[in-house]
Amino acid sequence: MNTSGPDEQGLRLIPFRGLRYVPERVGSLAAVTSPPYDVVVRPDGLHHLESADPHNIVRLILPQADTAGDRHRQAARTLERWLAEGVIAPDPEPALYVYEQRNDEILQRGLIGALALSPAADGIVLPHEDVMDDVVADRAELMRTMQAHLEPLLLTYRGDGSPTGAAAVIERTAERPPLLSTTTEDGFHHRLWAVTDPAERGEIETDLAHHQALIADGHHRWATYLRLQREQTAPGPWDFGLVLLVDTTRHPLQVRAIHRLLRGLPVARALEGLAGLFRVRTVEGPLPRALDALAGAAAEGNAFLLTGDGRFHLVDRPDPALLARTIRTDRPEAWRTLDATVLHSALLDEVWRIPDGPEHIGYIHDTGAAVEQAERLGATAVLMHPAREEVVRDLARQGVTMPRKSTSFGPKPATGLVMRSLTLD
Repeated sequence: MNTSGPDEQGLRLIPFRGLRYVPERVGSLAAVTSPPYDVVVRPDGLHHLESADPHNIVRLILPQADTAGDRHRQAARTLERWLAEGVIAPDPEPALYVYEQRNDEILQRGLIGALALSPAADGIVLPHEDVMDDVVADRAELMRTMQAHLEPLLLTYRGDGSPTGAAAVIERTAERPPLLSTTTEDGFHHRLWAVTDPAERGEIETDLAHHQALIADGHHRWATYLRLQREQTAPGPWDFGLVLLVDTTRHPLQVRAIHRLLRGLPVARALEGLAGLFRVRTVEGPLPRALDALAGAAAEGNAFLLTGDGRFHLVDRPDPALLARTIRTDRPEAWRTLDATVLHSALLDEVWRIPDGPEHIGYIHDTGAAVEQAERLGATAVLMHPAREEVVRDLARQGVTMPRKSTSFGPKPATGLVMRSLTLD
């Protein structure tokens, strides 16, 4: 994704003194990491991470207390204590970081740094999803209280495929001994290197200045960065945000769906409301087989898989009249035909009349977890088929955002390998 003119400012990634766990002070680096805060399946996943190591990063990104203010202050005190105890320490000099994730099927490498913030109207960093104001407000208060960025956003850009610039620096760096190396329980092997040489940083800077980026994961944190920047009265560290930049020409990302948990809606009642508006069929399990049926139906149009009652119900072929009266007409056709658009505009708003709030709708990345929670709560899980990356990117270029939580790009960076203090820059 190149910017359209030679005089336009592209991506500006600057070094910072990373905060990192001191390996000798923790059980293992793998035991103190976590998925991003919004991927942790609460409460089971939270308790699992908390018990993995007393210093697990989840105590900072998802602190537990009675009120929001108490949670944020508790996280700040915990970070201060870990710094004082030497559990976490800043690197000796500012650096950009090369970060590698690898398993048997995927190799992903990118750059972690502090990225200059810019509004979407500038066309430098492109969001593709809407955000929820209450989540942004909570993340903003946490970052403001802690004076730190704990989780790098996942941003993608499209290089030209040549082994020069940032790509060349990344490949050379990956041949050196890493700062850290660990394997997390999901089977991913992680390595991190520091790039401190001014010439290599210059190569990266020159290359990235010609590119724009798509937010692949972290829309709420990006919106939080921008909100906190607007609060400042002078230039400073709040003008930059912690990100991981991945060139998807070299390292294509996986795109997965994010599923919905409709907490107060039993499956039987959900199906009653669909009569005459969608085709509904019960399909055979187990879950992988039902998901194959969903993929087949999604290839022909809008399709969803409802479950929570021990069976799988394939919902497709929406009534054109329903779509005509519920879907906005002032958006591109690609947006109007998204599964997420149809789900929120036609089903959640019109058919089921479910309020758009976290007490009513949960967003769950893991398919099995969505099914398990729906069955346990007597609720409905709406399993989604992922949107194609080219559709996401094309809409973002047009300045059109998708319904919130429409996609899950990955692999996501592990939280806890490198953090950024706003007081050290």
